[in-house]
Amino acid sequence: MKPSAKHAITGTLAVSATCLSLVTYADSVEPASKRHNETAVCSRTAFDLYAACTADIHEEYRIADANCNNIVDGSERAECRLERNEALSEGKRECIEQRRARTDLCSALGEDAYDPQIDPANFVDPLLIGDTVAPNSYFPLTPGLVRVYESGEETITVTVTDETVEIAGVSCIVVRDIVQEGDEVIEDTMDWYAQDIEGNVWYFGELALNFEDGFVTDIDGSFRAGIDRAKPGILMFAAPQVGDIYRQEFALGEAEDVAEVLSTGADESAAAASCNFACLQTRDFTPLEPGVEEYKFYAPGIGPIVEYHVDDPEDRVELISVELP
Repeated sequence: MKPSAKHAITGTLAVSATCLSLVTYADSVEPASKRHNETAVCSRTAFDLYAACTADIHEEYRIADANCNNIVDGSERAECRLERNEALSEGKRECIEQRRARTDLCSALGEDAYDPQIDPANFVDPLLIGDTVAPNSYFPLTPGLVRVYESGEETITVTVTDETVEIAGVSCIVVRDIVQEGDEVIEDTMDWYAQDIEGNVWYFGELALNFEDGFVTDIDGSFRAGIDRAKPGILMFAAPQVGDIYRQEFALGEAEDVAEVLSTGADESAAAASCNFACLQTRDFTPLEPGVEEYKFYAPGIGPIVEYHVDDPEDRVELISVELP
């Protein structure tokens, strides 16, 4: 699950110095410093996004002001303007917090531009994963794999389909992620993943449909690599190392998830699987939602089995069943 309100556990970011030592990643991503001679790219990106954020909230302020002007009732108009002012103040705080979070991330990732060089020849046929191609241990993309999770009153069904789409020249497998409350679908997401020849899983985007009362309310968080300068990220390394920190997605202002590897011998348990001190544990976060962090636990051969917000460990997403192909 991404750190936003979305409850899909698969959700699912430049790489750290520790990541750069991985031959598997270095083969796929040429260091940006060799291609780009400008300095402090990450920090300048954080500043540009801060400027964009403040411009957006002032635009929203003006639109709200225009709406308030068209309210005849005096008390209702005054309430509208109060809400307008409160929204502006909250928006300013959020812009500042996001800039601080992005700047902190630059300290962890470095100042190089994030520009992974994608060669379709370095990726496997996703329909051969689990057959002639070994799946990633912590995030298997074997067609037919079905994992079901529970989180409070929600049920999340994640299915690795046998459908593929081509994104940025790379054949990606479609993973369907459906969130339900009872019989009502509240989220229906198609995630697009690809596995390279070294076993790393890349995240090429998602189409997230969010529902309310049967109607699509938004597609927040949706992006596709290659569209509007969006770029893929690493969802799972073939051989993750403690201390790795990496971008899982890169669609500025829309999808900026990051993960950090905390342990390769973590222990957790769910109804359908247990770690037995063999799980990968990550800390997942995004500068779009400063202060919101999640722990995720991945069991070898199965994938994610447990996740929860760091500040609320009792509110858990747990694997309740798994159907192996």
